[in-house]
Amino acid sequence: MTIETSPEPGATAADEPETETTTALVATGSEWWRSAVIYQIYPRSFADSDGDGVGDLPGITARLDSLAALGVDAVWLSPFMTSPQHDAGYDVADYCDVDPLFGTLDDFDRMLGRAHALGIRVIVDLVPNHTSWDHVWFKEALAAPEGSPERARYMFRDGKGPNGDEAPNNWESVFGGPAWERVTNPDGTPGQWYLHLFDRSQPDLDWENPWVRQQFLDILRFWLDRGVDGFRVDVAHGLIKEAGLPDYTPPEGGGSMGGGVVGLEPEILADATLDPPTPPYWAQDGVHEIYRSWHAVLEEYEGDRVLCAEAWVEPLTKLARWVRPDEMQQAFNFTYLEAGWSAAQLRGVIDTSISAFATVGAPSTWVLSNHDVVRHATRLALTAENPQGDGLGPDSPGLPDRAAGLRRARAATAVMLALPGSAYIYQGEELGLPEVVDLPDDARQDPTWFRTHGARYGRDGCRVPIPWQAGATTYGFGPAGSTASWLPQPGDWDAYARDSQEGVPGSTLSLYTALLALRSQYALGTGTLEWLPGYGEDVIAFRNNGVVVIANAGTTPVELPAELPGQVLVASEDLGEAALAPDAAVWLLA
Repeated sequence: MTIETSPEPGATAADEPETETTTALVATGSEWWRSAVIYQIYPRSFADSDGDGVGDLPGITARLDSLAALGVDAVWLSPFMTSPQHDAGYDVADYCDVDPLFGTLDDFDRMLGRAHALGIRVIVDLVPNHTSWDHVWFKEALAAPEGSPERARYMFRDGKGPNGDEAPNNWESVFGGPAWERVTNPDGTPGQWYLHLFDRSQPDLDWENPWVRQQFLDILRFWLDRGVDGFRVDVAHGLIKEAGLPDYTPPEGGGSMGGGVVGLEPEILADATLDPPTPPYWAQDGVHEIYRSWHAVLEEYEGDRVLCAEAWVEPLTKLARWVRPDEMQQAFNFTYLEAGWSAAQLRGVIDTSISAFATVGAPSTWVLSNHDVVRHATRLALTAENPQGDGLGPDSPGLPDRAAGLRRARAATAVMLALPGSAYIYQGEELGLPEVVDLPDDARQDPTWFRTHGARYGRDGCRVPIPWQAGATTYGFGPAGSTASWLPQPGDWDAYARDSQEGVPGSTLSLYTALLALRSQYALGTGTLEWLPGYGEDVIAFRNNGVVVIANAGTTPVELPAELPGQVLVASEDLGEAALAPDAAVWLLA
């Protein structure tokens, strides 16, 4: 671990002496996950092998060569386990089998074997906060009497009021509406209530129950025995609830998953001392005991297996607790994802992130897009607030010009992939895909859309199946001649198709391929970030392992440094005469 002076969060090059540089805190280590670029596959939208309109495991296997050519180190597969698909597979009915929609366990084994043969590690999604209401555990709980061991697997509680007609507390579901559902007893009388922080088809497990904990240790071993390289843990901050389940009202504009930081000012968002109210259902200290036990299971297996937390936790110093040496290895940096296209804001978040994670010997894990948020090729150019989970539709305010959004996305990606630590990229972002905002209402499938009666569009717009071939039906998402696509694709995606961009100078695919190759060549993931002085407040400028990165988040061109050799390694946009255009980034050989 290298520790040197770091500027105050939110500081810019303009605030520093011209003759000095500052070096950010960085943690070092040899494990692959410290510097890996991991590609998120959303299976239902990646590649469809049988023409039913839904992507599947054989489709993934057939397209892995493309990911090897892109240069990723690992893939993360969103849920493919047995599920009624009320929430796109995040409602699991059997943790140890593959849903027939996606294939079979044999298909999984073939996919895993092919990935490993190509040098690509495989991380699978695990959903421990809740199960499907179709899971045998929940069916047994409904059939069992109150107070039974079967009921104790879940968060069943008596209602309030004379007849128990009121929910146990005022908690709201992430998807909108109340977080409690009342059951009917076998004799037809009203019964207890169960907690569902998400859809009512997703009852929360009671993680205070040792039986529940043991089941998941066995589930971990089932997949580790098959050879997986790790797990992305869904809602990793939600397993333990505060004792007594007290009422709680989230702050206005606090977003659906976190502790109320979405929409705050840049200097506040990057403040490591910010400690917003902790909801009684998120980020309770008891979760850490669970992940220490999971860490011990992974240690039983050869190789560097990884646990990555989807934990919407602020401040970053608190999130760092999830990646202490005996717990998880990675945690998604949602503070970075939520940052706007602002040099001051990005610099503050980068500094705070590297410093916070390094205090526990962990790398930062950078991310700009995933299956739950508006794609960054659209989000970074929005001119109106858009809280996480709301999504976008044709009537949303502040919709940007596609070209402007793509320029910012390309520049932002060039910054992210030059940072020390690990990075996640979401399928389709390497093609420059924007958010699909004009989905017909009758095509939408996100529970958020239904539970809010259309007040929030939800996440369908970032989940539309990706294009592989221009001019082909479903853009090659399905086999030749197939016309089915579980979400409708836009009619103007030929230019985004992979075969339209492959080998084409200046294409977004070529940019990503070049960035990943250079990141590996110069070992940027294990480097040390050194801020460069002398640039204006709208410029991000740093050096990492012999590569100088300059990004212009302002509105006027920025003169490139004459003292550098000036060898351009890669640029997000064509360079003018020794000048960097607005919304552009360049890597130079120092």
